[in-house]
Amino acid sequence: MTLFSLFRRTRELLWFTGVLLVLGQLAAPAYGSYAEREDVRAWISAQVEAHGLDAAAVTSTLNGAKRQESILKAIARPAERVLTWDEYRRLFVEPMRIEQGLAFWNTHAATLDRARMRFGVPPEYVVAIIGVETRYGRVTGSYRVLDALATLGFDYPPRATFFRGELLALLLMAREEGLDPATLKGSYAGAMGYGQFIPSSFRAYAIDFDADGHRDIWGNPTDAIGSVANYFARHGWARDGLVAAPLGAADASAAQRASGWTDDSLELNFTAGALRAAGWKLPPLADDQASELLLLDGAQGKEVWAALPNFYVITRYNRSRLYALAVHELAGALRDRYAAANNGVSAR
Repeated sequence: MTLFSLFRRTRELLWFTGVLLVLGQLAAPAYGSYAEREDVRAWISAQVEAHGLDAAAVTSTLNGAKRQESILKAIARPAERVLTWDEYRRLFVEPMRIEQGLAFWNTHAATLDRARMRFGVPPEYVVAIIGVETRYGRVTGSYRVLDALATLGFDYPPRATFFRGELLALLLMAREEGLDPATLKGSYAGAMGYGQFIPSSFRAYAIDFDADGHRDIWGNPTDAIGSVANYFARHGWARDGLVAAPLGAADASAAQRASGWTDDSLELNFTAGALRAAGWKLPPLADDQASELLLLDGAQGKEVWAALPNFYVITRYNRSRLYALAVHELAGALRDRYAAANNGVSAR
């Protein structure tokens, strides 16, 4: 190929690429300001009337909200393969997360103990939640919460009602706390801070645990710790109550028997007395103690667990049995390491 032919070919490719770029821009949908859309303006009017919001301020806020295509792609992404319990456990109960959790606990031991005294939630469970959610504040999300909730509220019909409700909660939260909603960062679904509270959860459960006049779950671990403990307490955490108990490995016969005591709900549908009468060896529990069996795929095969009321409370944070059990197991690992590091002194 001569130098001239190479030049001509390069020029043709550049011209063709330019045409494609122009055509792509012409074909791409144009999205203006959310505040210019008729459906959004109607929503604004309804919230102003119902909640006494300032129309000009809300319009200005939504005028600055940006539709984020990456959020729509993330939420519409096909569900990943469901992890087994063994895979889920190894994802969250791993050495680095335990080491980081121990450091977080040591740094905030006094605050965690104060939360335990006030709310009855052991430190290891508060630390474990924050560890699973954000690696102790290291990964809290980089999206503007305003963008996330506007995008999902107005451009994602399957969950529009939910996310519009969270957008309203964000605006009310900003008014109550004196915050600029455009400055708050979080996940692509609008979860915020150390413990990943959505705005409605912030309004209901976040607390000013250091009494400085602000509820700050983004940069203040004291408030974050108190807020997670308060969330658990408000959802019925039983002080000194058990979370879950391993009942051992299950062979084919035991697995078959256990399957009759499990279902897909997160409810505790049985009692300890009923399970005990059926031959399951439970920890010392009152016969009327609400209970449920879990049949899970562990590292060595099927495992049977007894789930108890505090386990159910953890599922109020994230509606997943595997999540709740991972929090429980991480909490146990943290408790053991903390006790070993403190000459066997329990954190309780």
